[in-house]
Amino acid sequence: MVTYIVRRLFTAVLILFGASFLVYQLTALAGDPLQDLRESNAANKDDLIRARIALLDLDTPPVLRYFKWLGGAVQCVVPFVARCDLGSSMNGEAVVTTLSRAAGQTILLVTAATVLAIIVGIGLGIITALRQYSSLDYSVTFMAFLFFSLPIFWLAVLLKEFGAIGFNNFLANPHFSPPTLITTGVVMGLVVVVFMSGNWKKRTLGFIIAAVLTIGLLLAMEATGWFTNPGLGPIIILISGVAIAYLITQLTAGIRNRRALYSAIIMAPLGVISYYVLNPFFGSFGLWQIVGLAVVTVLVGCLVGWLMGGYDRGQSMRSAALSGFLIAGLVVLDRFMIEWPNYFSNPRIKGRPIATFGSSTPNLQGDWWIQSLDTFTHLLLPTIALLLISLASYSRYSRASMLEIMEQDYIRTARAKGLPERTVVMRHAFRNALIPLATLVAFDIGALIGGAVITERVFAFTGMGNLFVTSLSPIPDPNPVMGVFLVTGLLAMVFNLLADLVYSVLDPRVRVKS
Repeated sequence: MVTYIVRRLFTAVLILFGASFLVYQLTALAGDPLQDLRESNAANKDDLIRARIALLDLDTPPVLRYFKWLGGAVQCVVPFVARCDLGSSMNGEAVVTTLSRAAGQTILLVTAATVLAIIVGIGLGIITALRQYSSLDYSVTFMAFLFFSLPIFWLAVLLKEFGAIGFNNFLANPHFSPPTLITTGVVMGLVVVVFMSGNWKKRTLGFIIAAVLTIGLLLAMEATGWFTNPGLGPIIILISGVAIAYLITQLTAGIRNRRALYSAIIMAPLGVISYYVLNPFFGSFGLWQIVGLAVVTVLVGCLVGWLMGGYDRGQSMRSAALSGFLIAGLVVLDRFMIEWPNYFSNPRIKGRPIATFGSSTPNLQGDWWIQSLDTFTHLLLPTIALLLISLASYSRYSRASMLEIMEQDYIRTARAKGLPERTVVMRHAFRNALIPLATLVAFDIGALIGGAVITERVFAFTGMGNLFVTSLSPIPDPNPVMGVFLVTGLLAMVFNLLADLVYSVLDPRVRVKS
């Protein structure tokens, strides 16, 4: 295994070296870095030209200049050197500084969208494969290809118009007109019908119940002013926690494993207790305190599952830990909702919280909760845009993979042995269906870190993609371009290697040989 990894890394380094050399030469020969200064009428034009020549080392031929850049770039990836020099951009700023800022923006933008796209896309693909040729299958297929075919810039503009401007206008006077209530109820009823199975009488009843509950919920939220003063409260956390416990147990152990189910359900009242215990201290919490809370919750869940025992303690521990983690998320979400009125009424926000551009509100004052809400409202629309565009590929690949797996002989053998359908699907089919997706996920993550160029431009995110484009036009700036290339190339190399290693973990038949 070690020999294989070393060999792959050596090959990848050679490829990265050759590709970076070509990119550097093409960028250096693509235009004149002094063009804007040559056309300038400034009195000190000659001094500015000499300063830029010295800054970018333009007296050195591009081939030799590349090897100088390479010497500084190697220090960025060699362990324990603690030095990184990628040169300077035309404006005199160190590329390392510019790149770290842009990479932070891009990672902030694409992480949530990528994770959600993978989870939701694969989940929808698996479900539609299990219910092939159903109304759910046709509906998901239609919506996936619809969003996949939409230009990202057009979808982003629609989200800005209706998801930001329209919703901000609604928050100024949160009132639902009768047509809006009826339309929303009908849409939710249709969504429930699509996910339901059974005869038309059962589906009609589901449609009516879903529509009525939706309209009633919207009216209750309007009457209580929930949109300007939201919250969950202990009752909703408890009810949602029990529902989460049933769902997680069904996926991880099966409802028949009562010890696992009871272990997960116990986490719901523990979540309510933590709601009352932690609320007085939440005001002083920050990111690391929240991370610590998540770790403690998982450990408590494992302890509860171990104490409950049963024929398989591992299933009880997994059910309780996962349920506890999600229930703790509800408690933290409730705290964010409590802070929402303070953020909404902030003078910098002016009652229009859903942002249409940028990654943060300039000069916004507030604690960690306020700053986190500000980050969320700025990431909401671009995340939705990237999520909708990415869903099609994940759902289609996972559906096709699952359909192929379900026809294999070992699946029929597992059913013939009398295993429950949940065990057949989750333990035998689902794991093997993930194998072809490992490569897709690895390459997508590496590519997205390189920057979602169009999305960044529409939403004014100064990320990696935007840095790459602006460094090429109107005047090529080689050092920032090579910085983006270096980060993207290294990530592509790492995730490609990880995809191969994940293959050997998911499929025992695959062995990475040296």
